[in-house]
Amino acid sequence: MMRARRRFAALTILIVLAFARGVDASGHGPVFGAATPTLGAGGWSLDQAWTGRFGDETSSDQMLKTMIGFGITENLQISVSFPEVMTADHLAAARMMSLMSNAREIEALAGYRFQVRPVGIGGRRESTLYVGGTAPLESRRGETAAGPSLYLGAATGYASRAHYIWVGGGIQAFAPRAGDRLGGSRFASVVYGYRPKPLRTEAGRPDLRFFVEATGEDRSADRVAATTRSTSARTVFVGPTALVLYKAYGVEGGVLFPAYQRVDGSGPRERFRVAVNVSYFFWPK
Repeated sequence: MMRARRRFAALTILIVLAFARGVDASGHGPVFGAATPTLGAGGWSLDQAWTGRFGDETSSDQMLKTMIGFGITENLQISVSFPEVMTADHLAAARMMSLMSNAREIEALAGYRFQVRPVGIGGRRESTLYVGGTAPLESRRGETAAGPSLYLGAATGYASRAHYIWVGGGIQAFAPRAGDRLGGSRFASVVYGYRPKPLRTEAGRPDLRFFVEATGEDRSADRVAATTRSTSARTVFVGPTALVLYKAYGVEGGVLFPAYQRVDGSGPRERFRVAVNVSYFFWPK
């Protein structure tokens, strides 16, 4: 089944690239946190993300996941993400990235930017709402039957040619399955970004942006046959990330370190989180 998913992902990427033409990259936010940018009307994006959560020497969860996005209008987009390779269930469940789940599930999201307000010269205030859900690719997650979920999120903030500030978060609630229910997630993030001055005026040069991201999550405990298991967790992670945009491509990555974590039970704690994401933006021919 895993081999079939990898073949499907590779075929999807080849088909998309065969019927696409590149354009200048735009509308991309930070690595981990929630942000407001959406794709332009008729625009597509292809993201390939690798994430890793590392505890002690024997405890790590890693994921390779693909996300395809489409801009229906200037302020309305949809996206679908699906895993290709994953090693999981060694650490407590967590949502690392705002727009891409960290589990063996297909996730579909719709993002609507309902506010765009100019502020000063070259600045704007924006707000975006995200609604979607997931369908699990496994019958059980650990000892708990895995059901589908609904996700509701939002982000608001300010963006200019030099500075970016976003505050956002989301709630993910799982449906019961076979008498079990996976623990829900309450996710929040704060992001500050800075664009160096030499890259604000030179057209055709790589666009480099630096971020400081902070994410927090309150994960409820799973319920198995009406019994609560010791799987809840509360975490706060902070760290530096960076984004480079050049023509139709974007590359971003970063690392987060725990500022606070409380994990119920005897599970290992995380030492750090890493993510690398490669994006390609295009319009069909």
